[in-house]
Amino acid sequence: MDKTRDKLLQPEHHDPYLKAWHQRSDTLCPQCGAAYQAGRWTWHGLIDASNAEEAICPACQRIGDDVPAGHLEIHGTFFKKHQEELHNLIRNTEKVEKDAHPLERIMDLTTAEDHILVTTTGIHLARRLGEALKHSYQGNLDLTYGDGEQSILLAWRRD
Repeated sequence: MDKTRDKLLQPEHHDPYLKAWHQRSDTLCPQCGAAYQAGRWTWHGLIDASNAEEAICPACQRIGDDVPAGHLEIHGTFFKKHQEELHNLIRNTEKVEKDAHPLERIMDLTTAEDHILVTTTGIHLARRLGEALKHSYQGNLDLTYGDGEQSILLAWRRD
């Protein structure tokens, strides 16, 4: 069967938080200051803000609704001895990703007795955090996509 035709029959899977933005005009988020222009979110502002709409961006909506797209769980004895290092890696990785992609943010970073849990507004940041852990400290990284690849659960472990 023709792969192109087969692809056309597949249902579209869109993130409900992003779907409403496909046809929007210039918009500023009053909560975080991100700007939507020419089909993408940026921190650079708008060329002409005089006609801009104000609306909550998808990342701020996810934070307000407490609906993370990414979950990263960090387990193992390694994390207990290196919590500060791990927190620094997580925050530095978020900064790089967030500077380039305003919709990729950490929602929460919680340290419990036996694990660290990081929730994110996007799947890309969660995956990048998991890959940064694996690259920096080795260990095992498992990932599972859900909701038509609109959410991700990662588990990193090193004993």
